[in-house]
Amino acid sequence: MHPRIEDYALIGDEQTAALISRDGSVDWLCLPRFDSGACFAKLLGHKDNGHWRIAPKHTKGPCTRRAYRPDTLVLDTEWETADGAIRVTDLMPQRDHAPDLVRIVEGLHGRVTVRSTLRIRFDYGSIVPWVRKSRGHRVAVAGPDSVWLRSEPEVHTWGEDFGTHSEFTVEKGEKVAFVLTWHPSHEPRPPLVNPHKALRASVRDWQKWSGRCHYDGPYRDAVIRSLITLKALTYRPTGGIVAAPTTSLPEELGGVRNWDYRYCWLRDSTLLLNVGLSAGYREEAESWRDWLLRAVAGDPADLQIMYGLAGERRLPEFEVPWLSGFAGSAPVRIGNEAVNQLQLDVYGEVMDTLALARHEGLPIKPHMWAIQSALMEWLRTEWRQPDEGLWEVRGGRRHFVHSKVMVWVAADRAVRTLELNPGLEGDLDGWREFRDEVHREVCEKGYDAERNTFTQSYGSQELDAALLLIPRVGFLPPDDPRVVGTIDAIRAELSHDGFLRRYGVDGTTVDGLPGGEGTFLACSFWLAEALHMTGRTQEAHELFDRLVGLANDVGLLSEEYDPVAGRQLGNFPQAFSHIGLVHTALALFGADRAG
Repeated sequence: MHPRIEDYALIGDEQTAALISRDGSVDWLCLPRFDSGACFAKLLGHKDNGHWRIAPKHTKGPCTRRAYRPDTLVLDTEWETADGAIRVTDLMPQRDHAPDLVRIVEGLHGRVTVRSTLRIRFDYGSIVPWVRKSRGHRVAVAGPDSVWLRSEPEVHTWGEDFGTHSEFTVEKGEKVAFVLTWHPSHEPRPPLVNPHKALRASVRDWQKWSGRCHYDGPYRDAVIRSLITLKALTYRPTGGIVAAPTTSLPEELGGVRNWDYRYCWLRDSTLLLNVGLSAGYREEAESWRDWLLRAVAGDPADLQIMYGLAGERRLPEFEVPWLSGFAGSAPVRIGNEAVNQLQLDVYGEVMDTLALARHEGLPIKPHMWAIQSALMEWLRTEWRQPDEGLWEVRGGRRHFVHSKVMVWVAADRAVRTLELNPGLEGDLDGWREFRDEVHREVCEKGYDAERNTFTQSYGSQELDAALLLIPRVGFLPPDDPRVVGTIDAIRAELSHDGFLRRYGVDGTTVDGLPGGEGTFLACSFWLAEALHMTGRTQEAHELFDRLVGLANDVGLLSEEYDPVAGRQLGNFPQAFSHIGLVHTALALFGADRAG
C-alpha cells in the first residue's frame, strides 16, 4: 500500500529537505538544492527510483512512534519489537561545505537486528550510479553527482539488487551513525562531519532559534512547528522561501493537478513578512524583503508570479515519464509554466510588502522606492487587462476581482507611503485618482447586488475564496454589508464539511482542467480570520481548532485536505498553509499587524 502524504515528516538544512515515512524510509531528497534533481524519488514512483530505509530487520510496517525533539527539526523514530526497541534519529545539519544526511541508530532495550537499504538514483530516480568502496566509504558516482556513505562505527556493507545494504545489531545504549554526503563529482570529498556533534549542535541551534518566538498564546506548539517549517523551507543563501519542498503531490488522487512547488511565490510575500515581524523574526523578514527586491528588479512589465531560489526567472516545465506519480497520480512535472502568466495581484502584494517593511522600520534600501514607483507607473496604464488570477488558472484570462482588489492595494500603499513620507517623490494626486477609479470599478463590476456578494470575475456567477481577503487588505471595512454577504455566500457555496474550496470544481471549471481537488487549507484559515473580523469569534475559534487538528502526527500540513477520505492532498509541507496557521493564530490570539 502506498503511504499517505501525511505519513511523512520533514528534515532539512535550509538549502534542501528530505521526507521520511513512518516506516523509516527517506523517500524524497533533492541535492544540493530544493530545486535540484532528486536522488531519492520513491515518493513519486517506487523503490527503484531511490530511497533509504533504516528499520528493524523483520519489521515491514510503520514505526511504533515518532516525534520531533521539542522545538527542533530533529526527528526521532522508534520501533518496539519482540527483541527490543531502537530509535533512529534523523537530521540534516546546517552545511559548511556540502549537504549531509545524518541517521543515528540507538538501542533502547533488548537486542535488535537492524537493516539499512540504500538505493541512490540520481536525476529523479532515472540514473543508477556506479558504486565503489573508498577509505571506509561507499561512493556512488554518475555524471556531476557524487554521494559518499560512511558509518561510525564502521559496519559491513554489500551490494545487492542495485542497492547498498548492511545489517548490524544494537543493544541498550549502543549507537551506529550513518552519514550520507553529496558533492560535485569533480571535486574531492568534503570534510567529514561528526554525526554526534552535529546532532547536539542542531538541537541547540534549533531550540535557540525557536526561543526567539514572541508568540505565547493558545496553540503555541502548532505555531512554533509552523514557524520551524517555514524556516526549513527557507533557502538560507538568498532568503527565498519555497512554497513546498516537493513536486507533483496531487490535489486529487489519480488526477492531473500535479505541480512543482519548489520555487518562491510573490503571493506569499506580505504574509511572510507579517508573520516574521509579528513572531519576532526580524532578521528572517529582512532577508525575505531583500530577496524580493532582487527578484523583482528590472522592467515592471516583466514582473513574475514566482522565481527560483536566487531569483531565477526561467523555470521551464516538462514531464518525467519514468515516474508513475504519487499513488499513480501522473504526470510528474518538473518546472512550472505558470511562471509566464500575468497575475496583476502580485503588484499589490509587492507594494504591500514593501510598505509594511518601511512601516516596521526595516532598513531602507536606496533603490526600493524607485522600484515601487516604476511598478506603479506600469500598473496605472496596464491594470485593465484580464489576467490568470491568484490561482494560476490555465483556462484563459479573466477580469478576476481579487486581482483588481490587489491593484487597489498597490495604489493605496503607494499613496499612504507618500502621505507618511513627504520627502519621497511621486504622483500623489494621480495615484489617489487611480486608487479611487479601481475601487469604483470593482464595486460596480465585481459585485452581485442580487446575491449580496462579490464574484470571482466581472459578470460571473462563480465565487472565489480569495475574496475573503477584502477586509484584511482594507478594501472595505469588516462591517460593510457587502463583506458580510460575501463571507456568507462563500461559506454556503464553497464549503465542504466546514472547510473551503478555492472555487467551484465540477469538471468544467475556470482552471480548464478535468477532475476535482480537495479543500484548500489556506482559504479555510482565511475564513477563520474573516469570521473573527466580522465579530463571529466563537465560530472562528472552532474552525481554527478543526484546522489545527488536520496536521499530521508531527504537526505538518499539506496544501489541501479531502474531508471524505480524511487525508491530506497536494505538495507537502505547504508554506501557504503554515503561514495561514500562524497568521490566523496571531489574529485570533495575539498581536496582528495585518492591514
